[in-house]
Amino acid sequence: MYKLPTSLQQKLAKRIQDNSFRTVQPQQHLIDFYSNDYLGFAQSLEIKKQVDIFTKEQGCSNGSTGSRLISGTHAIHLEVEQLVAAYHGATTGLLYNSGYDANVGLFSSILQKNEILLYDELIHASVRDGIRLSNAHTYKFKHNNKADLEQKLQRFKETATEIYVAIETVYSMDGDTAPVKDIAELCSKYRAHLIVDEAHSGGVFGNAGKGCVSELGIETQVFARIHTFGKALGCHGAIVLGSEQLRDYLINFSRSFIYTTALPVHEVATIKAAYLELKKGIAIDQLQSKITYFQQQLEGLQMVNKFIPSNSAIHCCIVSGNEAVKHLAQKIQKKGINIKPILSPTVPKGKERLRICLHAFNTLDEIKLLTELIAKNIKA
Repeated sequence: MYKLPTSLQQKLAKRIQDNSFRTVQPQQHLIDFYSNDYLGFAQSLEIKKQVDIFTKEQGCSNGSTGSRLISGTHAIHLEVEQLVAAYHGATTGLLYNSGYDANVGLFSSILQKNEILLYDELIHASVRDGIRLSNAHTYKFKHNNKADLEQKLQRFKETATEIYVAIETVYSMDGDTAPVKDIAELCSKYRAHLIVDEAHSGGVFGNAGKGCVSELGIETQVFARIHTFGKALGCHGAIVLGSEQLRDYLINFSRSFIYTTALPVHEVATIKAAYLELKKGIAIDQLQSKITYFQQQLEGLQMVNKFIPSNSAIHCCIVSGNEAVKHLAQKIQKKGINIKPILSPTVPKGKERLRICLHAFNTLDEIKLLTELIAKNIKA
């Protein structure tokens, strides 16, 4: 067997020593409080039926056959780009194979030499990887801290060619929501370009799940939005929303768009079907009622102070230490509930947590059981 170089073996050994060694496991058929399938669309038979119809109409049911710039653009790609853009109140959009690809492709291509990017310190790893590939100067600001952001905007307003600001609407490992409107106003004040990742707010917030930017009515104040489809939409892929010029620029310079095989027709058809289902609003109402009930349960069990404040589908209970949070997760899993511990270094040491994802399909009894199990074991 070919052995890893010693330096790589040492890094793996350190992960095991820190009790933060990662493995991949198949899904378990337990009560789901861990997946990103917030609306249950990944298991929707109605969506599947529509996908079969749309795919048959395209006459191509398997691969896309190439990159978007060669043979991979089918009529449905262009149709869905306009459908999704219109849904979220944007001029146009460009499909990517994943949210990771979208962020890497956007940030690596738009940020130029002597330009500045200011990003929230909890921004997703895909954004960080994108900015590492850019030529810009990048600085983080304190999480959701408007004062710290403004101080940095003031610092660079005279010297930077351009300033960009990057935030998420809902942060995936905390579940809390950014002060999006206030940040948009700061960007307007300092002529900075705002980029908003709506991965965990699309399908959850706003009229018919249009996201936080649309809910606040600030679409024209945002340079680019990233909506991913692997969360509430229950499928795969992502889109960057913005102006026609931005779309043209990305088609010409975004390497993660240019140099990869396009999303297959079947997947694009799934995005289309998911948006038609999303428009009905039924699943969103169900999800919001479950979020409200979960919050009521925490209040009744006097557990609010154990959780990071959140109005999203993501709720995190802080349990310090990798060993402690893994042990608690295993106790709950033995009761038939699938819940995952989030370990350091994914989150800061001492801030390890149980990450709970609520869904439209979770029952009130399931939520009650989960919260009571957490309360019992936290207080034990």
